[in-house]
Amino acid sequence: MRAIGIILAGGNNYRMRELSKKRAVCAMPIAGSYRSIDFALSNMTNSHIQKVAVFTQYNARSLNEHLNSSKWWDFGRKQGGLYVFTPAVTAENSYWYRGTADAIAQNLSFLKSSHEPYVVITSGDCVYKLDYNKVLEYHITKKADITVVCKTMPAEMNVERFGTVRMNEESRIEEFEEKPVVAKSNTISCGIYVVRRRQLIEMIEKCAQEDRHDFVKDILIRYKNMKRIYGYKLSEYWRNIATVEDYFSTNMDFLKPETRDYFFKQYPDVYSKVGDLPPAKYNVGSQVRNSLISSGCIVNGTVEDSVIFKKAYIGNNCYIKNSIILNDVYIGDNTHIENCIVESRDTIRANSYHAGTDGIKIVLERNNRYVM
Repeated sequence: MRAIGIILAGGNNYRMRELSKKRAVCAMPIAGSYRSIDFALSNMTNSHIQKVAVFTQYNARSLNEHLNSSKWWDFGRKQGGLYVFTPAVTAENSYWYRGTADAIAQNLSFLKSSHEPYVVITSGDCVYKLDYNKVLEYHITKKADITVVCKTMPAEMNVERFGTVRMNEESRIEEFEEKPVVAKSNTISCGIYVVRRRQLIEMIEKCAQEDRHDFVKDILIRYKNMKRIYGYKLSEYWRNIATVEDYFSTNMDFLKPETRDYFFKQYPDVYSKVGDLPPAKYNVGSQVRNSLISSGCIVNGTVEDSVIFKKAYIGNNCYIKNSIILNDVYIGDNTHIENCIVESRDTIRANSYHAGTDGIKIVLERNNRYVM
């Protein structure tokens, strides 16, 4: 492959509320058996990118543990590999990552020691499948300095929390607004970029000299009239899980047959770290309708339109509807849960009632010391 990969996985996000207080957003469980970062890692290995760096920082313990072996994504090889970089105090620098550009700047030796001519940069909190080779070929054909993967969102969708772009007929980006108050376009940046390695080093070094730290504001927006920045339009499934509502709806998308078929049956595959767990067990009296039940689960009650993650126990006469039950949760008998997300390693007492009436309710009955 002619490119190396960088996955930005270190940011904090208060829009995930309690869910991001004990884990990085990129470590959020998805579709029963995956983590958010698995999709970016799988795209890298499926695109034959052999050398990938992941920049972690905020609440990185469970994320780093998830990445402790590169074999799950086939990066365990002599050439290339999977590298996990966390902020480090050095003689020249004692800062944490102050932004996406600063994260790259603090690990610039990774870029300088590589020999591949291009770099693919992506965030780790998005759910999608993409062959980065197609983006790279587009980048070369357009003779672009930077290529940004973009997606046109439905007209009714609120896109103000994204970076919005406007392109001309040749797909060259003419306007780029980061989180505008009022969006002028419903075409957004997906947070996926292709750039020539030497040019990236040059721009990052200049940012560091001028004490600038953000890749979007200090490179993409600043250079949009000076560099040839093009948009690559993505038409397939893409979701960002940066809010509780988006995280919930993304998981619920996997209850749709077409979404499951796209991710789980169509080539290429999505890979993840696999645990040695027994298959799910459905006891007498249990009923499951339109739900995903993961390995290690024991179901005694009724589950409808829900995603149940690994090692969950659902007691007798329980009713779970339109909810997400995260890893290693114990739900006592006669419990009703609807429109909720139940935090990992939680214990829900018997005869409890939890329902999200004005939105998605996050259930946290006890203060977990450590959440996977």
